Amino acid sequence: MSLHDVSPRWEDELRVALRWCHEVGARPGLLVVPDFHGRHPLEGSPAFVAWLHTLADTGHEVFLHGYRHLARHGDGVGYVLAQRVLSAGEAEFAALDEAEGAPVLDRGLKLFKHLGLPVHGFVPPAWTRRPWLLGALRERGVPYCEDQLFSYRPTDGARRFCPALNYASRTRARRLSSLAYARLGRGWHGLGAPVRVAIHPADLHHPALAEGTRGLLRWSLGRTVDRVQALFRAEG
Repeated sequence: MSLHDVSPRWEDELRVALRWCHEVGARPGLLVVPDFHGRHPLEGSPAFVAWLHTLADTGHEVFLHGYRHLARHGDGVGYVLAQRVLSAGEAEFAALDEAEGAPVLDRGLKLFKHLGLPVHGFVPPAWTRRPWLLGALRERGVPYCEDQLFSYRPTDGARRFCPALNYASRTRARRLSSLAYARLGRGWHGLGAPVRVAIHPADLHHPALAEGTRGLLRWSLGRTVDRVQALFRAEG
């Protein structure tokens, strides 16, 4: 279970989603964005950072989730696919080659260290990345990464099929299709694959997605794990 886009920008929504998770006994991972869209720096919100420390101290894993979560401008087929098809310009690390992206990664890791936040892994915004990222995480000792379908352990090269169930709120068509996907995707669990439930704070502004999220949480009751490393051992 994970909460995405953890930032002062979404604090109210995150508190609601966190309460829903706790109601079913889930302790979701926190995917923290250091400066969401360049407008909400963690360093400018000491009370929010203190809240993150409280959550980490009570067993919530903390993950670096990009830096701004917003991609720079670019061109080419890959850019169009990542930024206009798969996301609304949010796939920050899909737009960066290693020369550009490694300093951004290091900046985020340095900030977490400065703030005293643990790093249980790195999750690229929109689950989209370039091949260089896993090697860079391995070199830095970052123990976990994921995309839409797989969980990765960069430190030893392990990979586990572990699809994410999530919603897309950008358009009505995406909302409807993601509602269907999240329901059908529960079948992976019956086939023996662990699944990840990913909650985005923007989902809470759409009644159907909010209710869908509550439904996923009810379905997950008694089945959740608190540590991503357990996904590599999960069976059935």
